[in-house]
Amino acid sequence: MAVNQSQSQSLQQNQAKKIPLFPFASIICFVSIFLLLSSIRNTTSIPSHSHHQSIQFPKTNGLSNLGASLESCDYSDGNWIRDPVGASPRYDHTCKEIFKGWNCISGNKSNGRDLINWRWKPAHCELPPFDPTAFLHAYRDTAIGFVGDSLNRNMFVSLFCSLKRVSNDVKKWRPAGADRGFTFLRYNLTIAYHRTNLLARYGRWSANANGGALESLGYKEGYRVDVDIPEGTWENALTFHDILIFNTGHWWWAPSKFDPVKSPMLFFERAQPVIPPVSPEAGLDMVLKHMVKYIENRTRPGTIKFFRTQSPRHFEGGDWDQGGACPRLKPLLPEQVETLFSLNNNGTNVEARLVNQHLFKALERSDFHILDITHLSEFRADAHPSTAGGKKHVDCMHWCLPGITDIWNDLLIKQLNNIKVAPWPKDTKDENLGWSMATRTTVEED
Repeated sequence: MAVNQSQSQSLQQNQAKKIPLFPFASIICFVSIFLLLSSIRNTTSIPSHSHHQSIQFPKTNGLSNLGASLESCDYSDGNWIRDPVGASPRYDHTCKEIFKGWNCISGNKSNGRDLINWRWKPAHCELPPFDPTAFLHAYRDTAIGFVGDSLNRNMFVSLFCSLKRVSNDVKKWRPAGADRGFTFLRYNLTIAYHRTNLLARYGRWSANANGGALESLGYKEGYRVDVDIPEGTWENALTFHDILIFNTGHWWWAPSKFDPVKSPMLFFERAQPVIPPVSPEAGLDMVLKHMVKYIENRTRPGTIKFFRTQSPRHFEGGDWDQGGACPRLKPLLPEQVETLFSLNNNGTNVEARLVNQHLFKALERSDFHILDITHLSEFRADAHPSTAGGKKHVDCMHWCLPGITDIWNDLLIKQLNNIKVAPWPKDTKDENLGWSMATRTTVEED
């Protein structure tokens, strides 16, 4: 009995010692296998963050970067490539906002339909056509203003027709003194065109019978240009629009409007004539200096400001009033571009690069973004209305629609998508205009 009890106790003790060994060994084995597999996976996996990451900007007041990443690229360096199949038109000649003189398809220009088959290929990056539907979604509750001469209207119409193709719920009105304007109601996206030729206010001037500084120099008539006063057509646009695109240049070299002898430009600053009188080039510098500062001081925080570079003309064989024409039906070669536009040649169309010199100087250390469309446009001698516009003279200055200004908008929107936008109060009410950002689309057309 005692022996059996002793044996039983011994057996139980041995079993107690053996039972924990199996699960303990299993745990050790499992951990070892896990560590081994983890080591193998870590040595073969791809890093989760690559060197080039997409930087996502937060939405502010409806603005978005559409998932684009910041990139540095010279979009003016590239060449035009023709798609042999033909691109799908983003809109067609039936868009009613196209000015008759720019409608090269209705005007029966021989290459009018072929213009959309050319695309600009930057040398070191891509410039795809913008997606109008995605643009409307991303830029809802936003107002975009084009401020400038008829070349900016050319660009404005291009953008409108592209958006109208995908959204018909449009209201026509003229916000903040605009010449033309539309709101895409579903998205509360407004685009408008504010016409101004010189940016500064100007008007006819005649000599005073009582005399004055200009009269004493023999001036009898001309145009008074107040270099420090903005033209009223766009003054209120600064506190209305979230995105602004400015241009000026063509009218500064327009002897048909400002004849240097019969109707010269006479510049005034602080309501007093500039004595001695200065040339249009010096006057342009004065206007740009004042207007850049004026714009920066009066736009809301977060407003995105672009200044578009000069749109080139393509008159060959003389200027517009000297028998000049633009008969070409395909883009120019690089050497042909230099022949027409090199400053050393002092040719008919040289003012494009001259104006840009003044622009770049004025915009240094400003918070403007430069929309550089000049060089890529210099190749497109084939893309003007020419004789299709129905005018008395050949139009080698404006552009056919559809046409090259579609590419300008691709570049504009590409740059917009890569800009980090600072927020502003969405319902801030402008005391001078008397409406709020949230209710601006309720204003009816004049």
